[in-house]
Amino acid sequence: MRNRALLFTTGSPFSRIVRIVLDELGLDYERREEITTPTSESRAESTPTLQVPTFWDGDIHLWESGLIAEYLLTNYGASQEGNPPLAKSLTRDESHWHDRLIASSVHSLGTSATIIGQMKWGGTTIEESDYLTVCSEQFPYLIGWLEKQIPTKGEGFQPGLLSVQDIALGCHFGYILNRPIGIDPKLENFPKIQSLLECLNKRESFRNNPILWWEPGVVGYAEDGVTPIYKDG
Repeated sequence: MRNRALLFTTGSPFSRIVRIVLDELGLDYERREEITTPTSESRAESTPTLQVPTFWDGDIHLWESGLIAEYLLTNYGASQEGNPPLAKSLTRDESHWHDRLIASSVHSLGTSATIIGQMKWGGTTIEESDYLTVCSEQFPYLIGWLEKQIPTKGEGFQPGLLSVQDIALGCHFGYILNRPIGIDPKLENFPKIQSLLECLNKRESFRNNPILWWEPGVVGYAEDGVTPIYKDG
């Protein structure tokens, strides 16, 4: 096996994107999983961003989920076993910049959600921060725009394929819906996204890499891999 490794935290939706892409491609890798947050000095040994995911593939060392996913598709092709199969590239030749725009918009959605979550764990709620209020106000506009980019209910952004954009959207909504961060995306108003999420959550790669419940005080998980263990529990 080639010397591949992924540094990730249990609850990071950005790391989950990469884990699912690796799963879809059938690639083995060393799981460098962190349950608790390390010191800045310790994390800086792996990445100057102090963030996850961070990926190694032989002499290649990468960070940022979108870049890692693009590298994996470029270098390892795409499996045709899934239904629908994984797209062979991040973008299509005929709609390169539009596909890039979708990827960037999904990334913005995830970034706002994780910032709100991290600030809440630090003791600051949306109602107490003008900046977090602006972050939260993005959601109906971003979600509404993304809804319009899905051509057909029951499919993703690229008809007949599973795109990285689909995976990223599923991971970020998984975070939003499985963390007590005070965001209600009102999915009943966005039937195409709701249908896509239902399909994604049935997919084996998503089930193999589930989103786990987390809130302050969770220090690990029971033998079932899902039930949280609390510091004072």
